[in-house]
Amino acid sequence: MRFASFAALFALLLAGSAGAASHRFTMAQVLSYPFPDTLVSDASGKAIAYVLDTRGVRTLWYAQAPQWSPRLLFSSNADDGQELSDVSISDDDGHVVYVRGGDHDANWPLPLQPDPASRPLQPEMQVWSVGTSGGAPAVLGDGDAPAIAPSSARVAFTSGGAVMVAPIAGGSAATRMFFDRGQDSDLHWSPDGSALAFVSSRTDHSFITIYRNDATPLQYLDPTTSQDFMPRWSPGGREIAFVRMHGDGGPPSNPLDWNPIPWKILVTDVQTGKTHVAWRSGDTGRGSLPESGGGPMMDWGARGHIVFLSERDNWPHLYAVSSRGGPARLLTPGRYMVEQSSFAPDRSAVIYNANTGRTHDDNDRRHLFRVELATGRISELTGGASSEFSPVALAGDSVAYMRATAQKPPMIMILDSGRRRTLDGNLLASDFPSSRLVTPREVTFHAADGWLIHGQLFLPRERGRRPAVVFVHGGPPRQMLLTWHYMDYYSNGYAVNQYLASRGFVVLSVDYRLSIGYGHDFNYPAHWGPTGASEYQDVVAGARFLQRNPHVAGAKIGIWGGSYGGYLTALALARNSDIFKAGVDFHGVHDWSFDIDNPVWGFTQPKRYQQYDTRAMMKLAWESSPDSAIATWRSPVLLIQGDDDRNVEFHQMVDLVERLRHTRVHFEEMVIPNEIHGFLRYASWLRADRATARFLESNLR
Repeated sequence: MRFASFAALFALLLAGSAGAASHRFTMAQVLSYPFPDTLVSDASGKAIAYVLDTRGVRTLWYAQAPQWSPRLLFSSNADDGQELSDVSISDDDGHVVYVRGGDHDANWPLPLQPDPASRPLQPEMQVWSVGTSGGAPAVLGDGDAPAIAPSSARVAFTSGGAVMVAPIAGGSAATRMFFDRGQDSDLHWSPDGSALAFVSSRTDHSFITIYRNDATPLQYLDPTTSQDFMPRWSPGGREIAFVRMHGDGGPPSNPLDWNPIPWKILVTDVQTGKTHVAWRSGDTGRGSLPESGGGPMMDWGARGHIVFLSERDNWPHLYAVSSRGGPARLLTPGRYMVEQSSFAPDRSAVIYNANTGRTHDDNDRRHLFRVELATGRISELTGGASSEFSPVALAGDSVAYMRATAQKPPMIMILDSGRRRTLDGNLLASDFPSSRLVTPREVTFHAADGWLIHGQLFLPRERGRRPAVVFVHGGPPRQMLLTWHYMDYYSNGYAVNQYLASRGFVVLSVDYRLSIGYGHDFNYPAHWGPTGASEYQDVVAGARFLQRNPHVAGAKIGIWGGSYGGYLTALALARNSDIFKAGVDFHGVHDWSFDIDNPVWGFTQPKRYQQYDTRAMMKLAWESSPDSAIATWRSPVLLIQGDDDRNVEFHQMVDLVERLRHTRVHFEEMVIPNEIHGFLRYASWLRADRATARFLESNLR
C-alpha cells in the first residue's frame, strides 16, 4: 500500500514536471515576432505603409484598397541596427518616402549616428524614396523629417538645421531650398504646394515661418519672444494655426518642480498677416501643455474647427474650438486617457484610442473610438480583451490600426464595414509560443501614504509558492498593459515577463505614480524622482502585495527594469535588500545630483547673478538616489547598458560599478559597445534578456 502511494505520488510529480516543461519556451521564440511601427496612410485614405522589425531585420510594406494585400518595398536583410522611420506616401500613391538610420528616441542630438553593429564605415541618417510599383530605393540625401509636396514631385527635408529639397525619384543631388538664420524643423506644405511652413528655432524663442519662392522674402507669423511651434495649414490654405508658449527667460525656477506651462492656439491669415488667439489654457498644472504621447495633438477639423488635447479636467481629452475663438467643447468626456488620434480624410471625425471600454479592467488596455466633430457623437469601434492602438483613419469609415492580445503581439489590422482582417499574421513564426503564454490580470494595492496603485500580475501555471519578480517600467510617463505593448521597448519587457512566468516566476508589473493612464495628478505627483522619490513607496507596496500572495515565496522576491525602471531597481536594492534579494538594472540613473547644473547632461541655468539654489537641489537629488544608500545595499545586481546611450549617460553605470566594488556588493555587468538606450539590434536584446532571466533564476531559485 505504501509502495502504491509512493508510485502514485511519483507519477503525479512526474506529470507535473512534464506539464511545466510543456509550457516552457525559449527566449528566442518569444522574441521572434515581427513588431510593427510607423503606420501611415496617404491623403485620400486609400493606401497605407508601415514598418516591421523581425529579429532586427527592418522591412517597409505598402498596401492599397480594396484588397489591402501587403507588398514588400524594402528590406534591410540584416540585423544592422538602422531604424526605418518618418514614413509618408505621396498623394499620387507612386512613392513611399522614409528615413533610414539615426536614433529617434534620443533626448538630444549627437554629431554621430548610432553604429550598434560596429561597422568600420560610419552610417548616416538619410532620406530615401521607393516606388510603390517596384524598383530599387533611391537615396535623396542626408537628413531627416521629410515632407512630400502635394504635387508628389519633390521632397523637402531637414539636414543640419537647414531645409533641403530633392526630386522624389532621386537622380539628382538635394539642394538647399532657402537660407534661414534659425534651426528649421516641422515642415508642412500648403494644400496647393505653393508654400512651405516651418518652425525657425532661435534657442530662447522660435518663429512660424513661410517660404514661397526665391523672389519672396520669408514671412514670419506674428514674431514675438515666445516659443511658437506646430504650424498647421487650414484645409483651404488661407490660414495657419500654431501653438505658442512663453519664451525661455524670466526669474529662475526649479526645473525639477512641476512648473505650469501655459499655452495658447493662435491663427494667422497668411495673406494679411493678422493673428488672433483662438484658445488659451489656464495657468495651472492641469492646464499645462500636454507633454506625453502626441502632445497637444492640435490640427484642423472640418468647418473651421480646431481640435486639440488638454488635461484641464485631470484627464487627457480632445476638445474642439472655432478657429475664430470662443469656448472649447469637450469631445471625449470620461475618466480615461485619449492617447493617439487620426482625422478622417474629410476631417469630419476623429478616430482615437483610449483606456476605456465595456470590458472589465479596460483602464489597462486600449480601444478605438470615433467622435463626430459636428455632433459629438461617439462610436465604439473595438472592444474586448485586446488592445488597439496607432489608429489611421481611411476612406469610407475604414480604419487601419495595430491590435494585440495577451497571447498575440501587435499586428496590422484593417477594419472595413465591420469586418476585421490581419495583414501580417502570416509572418508570425510557426513556433511562436502563443498557446503557452499566460493572461495577466489587473491588481491594485495601496502605498504607505494611501495612494491606490495599479499593476498587472503574471501567475505561472505551476502550483505552489514560487519566487517572484517586480517589474518597473521606464519613461516614466508610460503604462504597462494587460496585453502586448505598442512600444517596442515595452513589448520586449512584456515578452521577458512572459518568459519568467513560463519558468515558474510570479511577475508583478507596477504602474507606479508618474505613470500615464490614471489621470494628470497621478502622472505629476509631488516629491517625485530627484525631489524625494515618492514613487518608490509604490514599488515597495508592490513587493508587500507579493509577500501576502499565497502563490509567492515571500523571501524570494527580485526586481528588474530599464531606464527609470533601472533607477527604481537600483533604489530598491540599495534601500531594501531585506525585501529585494536580486535585481537587474538596465541603464538606470544612480546619482541624480550628477545631472544638476551639468553643462552637457543636466539642467543648466543662465550665467547671471540671479540663480536658483543649485546646492539645495543637489542635496535633495543625492538623497533621492541609489548611490546615497549604497551602505545598505547587499543584494546582487546585474547591470546592463550600451556605451552610446544618449538618454542616460554611461558614466552612471561606470560610477556605480566602482561604488559596488568598494562596498563588496556582488555585481555582474554587461556592456554593449556602440549600442544606444533602446537597443537597436535584436542581438543586443536577445543577449541582455537571456542574461536577465539567467541572473534572476540563479539568485532567486
